[in-house]
Amino acid sequence: MAQDTNLSHDARPVSSGQLPRFPPLKTHVLLVLAMAVVTVIVTALCLVMLRHRLRAQVTDNISQDLMQSVITFENLQAERLAALDRENALLAELPTLKALMTSGDELTIQDGAVEFWRLSGTDFFALADATGRVVAVYAKGEQANASIRAALHLLLRSSDKHYLINGTSLYACSLKPLYFGSDENGTLLGYVISGISIERTVRQISQPTDVEATFMSGGHVLATTLSQKEQAGLSNPLLASATPARPVQVKLGDTRYLVSTADLSASATSPLQLVLLKSFGPAERWIHRIDRVVLSTGVLALLCGTVLMIALARLLTRPLEDLSRGVRAFGLGDSQYRLPAHGTQEVRQLSEAFAGMRDEIQQKNRELLDAERLATIGRMASSVSHDLRHYLAAVYANAEFLASGRFSEEERNEIFADVRTAVLGTTDMLESLLIFSRTGVSLRKAPELMPALIERAVALVRSHPDARGVHLVTEFSGPAQSVAIVDGKQIERAVYNLLLNACQAARANGPQAAVTVHLQVESEYVIVNITDNGPGVPENIRGKLFEPFVSHGKQKGTGLGLTLAHCIAVEHGGEVVLLRSRPEETVFQLRIAREPQAPAPTGSEQKLPDQVTTHEKVWI
Repeated sequence: MAQDTNLSHDARPVSSGQLPRFPPLKTHVLLVLAMAVVTVIVTALCLVMLRHRLRAQVTDNISQDLMQSVITFENLQAERLAALDRENALLAELPTLKALMTSGDELTIQDGAVEFWRLSGTDFFALADATGRVVAVYAKGEQANASIRAALHLLLRSSDKHYLINGTSLYACSLKPLYFGSDENGTLLGYVISGISIERTVRQISQPTDVEATFMSGGHVLATTLSQKEQAGLSNPLLASATPARPVQVKLGDTRYLVSTADLSASATSPLQLVLLKSFGPAERWIHRIDRVVLSTGVLALLCGTVLMIALARLLTRPLEDLSRGVRAFGLGDSQYRLPAHGTQEVRQLSEAFAGMRDEIQQKNRELLDAERLATIGRMASSVSHDLRHYLAAVYANAEFLASGRFSEEERNEIFADVRTAVLGTTDMLESLLIFSRTGVSLRKAPELMPALIERAVALVRSHPDARGVHLVTEFSGPAQSVAIVDGKQIERAVYNLLLNACQAARANGPQAAVTVHLQVESEYVIVNITDNGPGVPENIRGKLFEPFVSHGKQKGTGLGLTLAHCIAVEHGGEVVLLRSRPEETVFQLRIAREPQAPAPTGSEQKLPDQVTTHEKVWI
């Protein structure tokens, strides 16, 4: 043959990109995992949807609270201004205040106004003459200056303004004219102005609604309920776009707020904005509590569902597992394994169907075995009949020669040798058939010294006529005391068949015919490689070399040699393979399990030194 053929069963090509295969999951485990995944996904979706709805609802509620706070502020301011107007009206009716204003002396008016400021109990108090000139100003915590007088002039000129801004101070003010006589027909003496600090209003807005309020003018904070850290975030440009109808979300410090603004500049002496803020903090804590409740419910549902699914899955899958074990048992040859008769309707139907299929397969197998047995008998008779007639004819003819008495002693010995050869051939043929018929019977294993066993097989082959002229070489590598637990007779027969087959192939090479036997002992296996320099195994029979009665190219033989060798190797946990075959080199390999824990043979068995290599070259 032109190329090597490697038929070893140990060679299993694996793709370099092949991914590792993981063991498949059992059905009940898969059901439990599926239930757990579904529970987790549903819980997560519910949590996300609930958080989204709650956040939207919280935002809407806070927006309504902010709008309500604006209304509350307007109502409080209206009540506060109405109260100031009543107080100012009472002050304006006091004769002493009118008498003070008729004095015309600014210092006198300033000294006398102190008593009226204390009487009013307000945070801010001012008197102006009939021309609008401010003659007396008093405010808690600050002194009168040019800016506050300018703001008062603006307040006196616009009757619709109620807020007076002085630096960082903000007052809600009431203005009342002073008349000598009646308000309709009397003479205007001046104006009395009283006001309260807006900080009171800020606290009144914040306390009942938990809304933070801030008054700002020109980017400066006039009054606020925010902390110093949170006030730094009031410069956020998003605040300018916030309205009561469309509040915006901003983060001040570590707190997130919903912000709404109201422009009060029309009623103030300077630009003025009311900024209302409500924190998401309480709502976020409430949402987090709901999240924990949902998560706890999901975990509880997962645990309860897992327990229920395990119980249900075991109830459903146990019959399937029993059926699966029954299928595996049948695959291993156990046809009596009891199939499940319980479970769901589908499992019972499947079990009944498999039972019927198993019975049908067994019936078909019996029919096939009977047919195969008859076919084997036919092939055996066809293969054996020719050789058996040949041997019997030789025995009969030579027996007639011996009976004639006309031959010398030497000729009679030669005739007797031919008779013995025919008898030995018949015996060998019958022994092969008997071994083939007993394949699969329990082995008689015992510790065997492998080099000695190989030597016995080689010695038997040398005495065979088909080994004449063949150069036999034996090579032993490894410990000479290598022991294996085997059936010695069976292994000897397998090696003998392989050697004889190699000798028959090598004889086609004439005087150069050679066969090499190499014994290699490993920790788990004993390996015997038999190499011949014959023409090689034909390509068309390589696929059926180990089938019985295959004897392509031979003039005699039953075709059971390789079949028996392979069956014996398999029974010993190994195999016989054709490693390679090409002209001048054909290698068969016999591999058997060693079982090295076996004790070494004792007594009269052959002992060789350790680690030796023996080469025998014998011409027959």
